[in-house]
Amino acid sequence: MDIFDKYATVSGRHDELLKIGSDPFAVCFEEMYSSTEGRVNGRRTILVGTNNYMGITFDPECIEAACDAIKTFGTGTTGSRIANGTYGLHQALEEEIADFLGRRSAIVFSTGYQANLGMLAGLAGPKDTILMDSDSHSSMYDGCRLSGASVVRFRHNDPADLDRRLTRLGDDGGCRLVIVEGIYSMLGDRAPLREFVEVKKHHGAFLFVDEAHSLGVIGENGRGVAEEQGVEDEVDFVAGTFSKSLGSIGGYGASNHPKFDVLRFTSRPYMFTASPSPSNVASVLTALKRLRAEPERRQRLWNNARQLYDGLSGLGFEICAPMGPVIALKMPDEATAVQAWNLLLENGVYVNLALPPGTPNGACLLRCSLSAAHTAEQIDQVIERFGAVTAIIADQREMVAQAGE
Repeated sequence: MDIFDKYATVSGRHDELLKIGSDPFAVCFEEMYSSTEGRVNGRRTILVGTNNYMGITFDPECIEAACDAIKTFGTGTTGSRIANGTYGLHQALEEEIADFLGRRSAIVFSTGYQANLGMLAGLAGPKDTILMDSDSHSSMYDGCRLSGASVVRFRHNDPADLDRRLTRLGDDGGCRLVIVEGIYSMLGDRAPLREFVEVKKHHGAFLFVDEAHSLGVIGENGRGVAEEQGVEDEVDFVAGTFSKSLGSIGGYGASNHPKFDVLRFTSRPYMFTASPSPSNVASVLTALKRLRAEPERRQRLWNNARQLYDGLSGLGFEICAPMGPVIALKMPDEATAVQAWNLLLENGVYVNLALPPGTPNGACLLRCSLSAAHTAEQIDQVIERFGAVTAIIADQREMVAQAGE
């Protein structure tokens, strides 16, 4: 038996995707022209699937800060935060994040994935129980495994189901940690945090919210869904990433808990990973300051989201969640989703193709994400090309139906 034989089913499924067109898991951006356009397969392409919500990846101040940091601090730290990997930049970014979020303390991680992995593995232990929303990101699932805690899943965005499961647990002497997301990355729906807060308070649990897709996007100051719903003080731990609105790589955890910094020497993903490079940290620090000074970016994002949402709704697409920066379209089946994705790419529009098992309830999705940097003209082009693709698919289906009669 070969060590890769266990992946035969997955490999076979991937081979079938390749028969339809381009490999959706190996798209190469051969050149980037801006935050919203690049070259794919030799074609100028509008990017509507990058999570670049604030459109800040080409911001001149962020680029200059990154270049200056490389010249001053070098290309990398070559060490973990508990060894030689803490520079003044790392501490300055942690202070800026804590101040922005109104939290007592913040910890910077090397990736957003590791932020969830490190936070959950450090917060919960074998005597504790984690109650997680069933649609949680894979990084949260992996953090739960690494923690050694007992894990109980509850129905997506269902506070009543969480309440029932907490009631059944009783009191075994361990802590209860409830984990949810602000905006869920696949469908774009939001957590009802007010209701979850009431449940966690009733049971004396702790609440952890991943605001990866809502930082900079939602709330009066862009702090996320907890700010929008007025429950920030009731969220015990918050995590997020730098790879969305802040246009770089890395992640953070933050809290008002007086012992939160204990994670710096109890969380293995924090302790045994090289710290973020100086250029990444400097660009994030500048991006965060830019977002705080320019709330109009957030308004542009929402204007763009409304335009695309209305346009795709008008074409008859089934949209999975209310209007927001993530607009996920439910396709009738996998073959249609893959065909539509390929046709869009051929017509100069890149979106995310999301298929089971990585999607909720086995849905096949075309997932769009908006940016403050998109122009109204670009969005009009995207809507027009979606319309052209649906017409092509409809014509092909009609031809097949006629041939079968």
